[in-house]
Amino acid sequence: MSQALLDQALVEEATKKSGLIWVRGATGPARALWHVWHDGAACLVGDSAAEDPERGAGARRTGSGEQPLAALGLVDGGTATVTVRSKDKGGRLVAWPAEVRELPPGSEEWQTTVEELKGKRLNAPDADTIAERWARECRVLRLTPAGEAVQRPGLMPDDSHAAPPAASPAITRRPAPAALPKLLRRGRKG
Repeated sequence: MSQALLDQALVEEATKKSGLIWVRGATGPARALWHVWHDGAACLVGDSAAEDPERGAGARRTGSGEQPLAALGLVDGGTATVTVRSKDKGGRLVAWPAEVRELPPGSEEWQTTVEELKGKRLNAPDADTIAERWARECRVLRLTPAGEAVQRPGLMPDDSHAAPPAASPAITRRPAPAALPKLLRRGRKG
């Protein structure tokens, strides 16, 4: 069996089984997104609102409550890299190049894809009218494999790909107060 067929089978099975995929578009870092595998592609829905740079990564000016896509640079006809973890071990299993296609709201392909996505959308505040909200406020994207896997078992990089946390006012790096060790010791006596 050729490597291309093995890659195709690995991409499909790993992406089907994984609840999250990490997508890196033309801009920004990779972001974990929920998806559904449908008709040979990873399909996802996300907020079409722009992110608010003053409030930090992931903060939206206005939004539909769906996963943010604006900072990723996922454009119709563009490319992305999708990384999928192993369901068993949790580590990176395969990374593959994808062609991005935005489905026009209301089209037949959009309707069938949205039906699949609705089944995976947890805790939707408007489960009965979610399709209408997605048509108004969101983008539905298909990430179709476009070539051989760039990472797979036997072809993994040596570095960890760990990224520093995004800047946020919630992150602080200050020394612990001088009285803290004394307070902690006192709490153990009882």
